[in-house]
Amino acid sequence: MQSTRERILDFLNHHGRASAHQMARAFGMSSANLRHHLAILHDRDLVEILGESPAEGRGRREHLYALSNAAKPQNLELLTGILLDEYGRADLPKQTAARLRRLAKRMSAGAQPIRGHITQRLVAAVSRLTELAYQPRWEAQPQAPQIVLGHCPYAAIIADHPELCKMDALLLQELVGEKAEQLTKMKPGPNGLPECVFAVKQ
Repeated sequence: MQSTRERILDFLNHHGRASAHQMARAFGMSSANLRHHLAILHDRDLVEILGESPAEGRGRREHLYALSNAAKPQNLELLTGILLDEYGRADLPKQTAARLRRLAKRMSAGAQPIRGHITQRLVAAVSRLTELAYQPRWEAQPQAPQIVLGHCPYAAIIADHPELCKMDALLLQELVGEKAEQLTKMKPGPNGLPECVFAVKQ
């Protein structure tokens, strides 16, 4: 079942633009509750304000919301899926692992050199992952620090290409200099949106 924020993103994807009142009416919920979720999505740069809608009767004008560029589908799923199919076709496991490692190394290019305390390395890793649209954060945990990816850039094809999760773990290793182990995959986080969580093993 979709969360309210997922429903908002889906609604805007299909309708282009809408006010909080329009979406609240469509979802059968209060406008105040809907605006709360819109504010969070706006803070996360997933929706943007296009302008204001004409007032209905004596009502006040309302903001019109739309998906931000970061949240809009890019129509690359089919091409990416085909390329990955060809990339791994009739491949030996060792060859596939080596190729994923090379991809991770290329994606980490441009990141700060690995050095300093683990905290400094985690901050640097989050900086590079932000540039790559993962919407990351890191959290201190008793067992091991964790990196949370708030957005999977491959969500549309991850079910058919789970090897991309392995590539993400290798990317984290390239950025932090420590092995990373995936703990959860596309599970709802505190904001209701799916997240992936990796533990950084020191």
